[in-house]
Amino acid sequence: MRRFTIAGLMTVGLAAGAAYGLSPMPVLHAQTAATSDTAKAIFAGGCFWCVESDFDQVPGVISTTSGYTGGHLDNPTYRQVVTETTGHREAVLVEYDPQKVSYEHLLDVFWHSVDPTDADGQFCDRGESYTTAIYTISDDQQKMAEASSVDIAKDLGEPVATLIAPAQTFYPAEDYHQDYYLKNPVRYKYYRFGCRRDARIDRLWGEDAHRGLTKTH
Repeated sequence: MRRFTIAGLMTVGLAAGAAYGLSPMPVLHAQTAATSDTAKAIFAGGCFWCVESDFDQVPGVISTTSGYTGGHLDNPTYRQVVTETTGHREAVLVEYDPQKVSYEHLLDVFWHSVDPTDADGQFCDRGESYTTAIYTISDDQQKMAEASSVDIAKDLGEPVATLIAPAQTFYPAEDYHQDYYLKNPVRYKYYRFGCRRDARIDRLWGEDAHRGLTKTH
């Protein structure tokens, strides 16, 4: 099910976005990531506009890219993903400086900026493409993500519905989705508020909501 605000928010964006296809970005192998000055992580937390906005507030994060991953269709488009037939989720590729921020900290930020108990979507966005997931790029990331999921389930006293799986090819989304919150701040804020994302996170996490961000929403 598409966002309830999408028709109003993206009339211009959809028309323009068809012309902005980006080449697929293969996920780095663990060996490559380990020898680089930077590292990468992939998180799916519902609307990638919001996930991108959240991680951009984390000290040590260098860049974020909205995209699609986890499905069976090569080079998917936004229109294809939202049909819920591709198996892809909206996700964000996070590039970070491991000397300034750890993967464990990124996991902590992720958990406290989503509702990991929701198996059917996130907030007003329903469907598999909006469900939460952590796509791991190395065995170490897989172990840390699995351990953190156990801790989060204990903290909440509820089962965690978030998928944890090895990363597949990550396909960057159309250009108009990148930095949407910066390009269209009024529409973005209207969407985020109307979707009740922060209201649910605040209710679920209390004082720990949005932990690790440099500012609150």
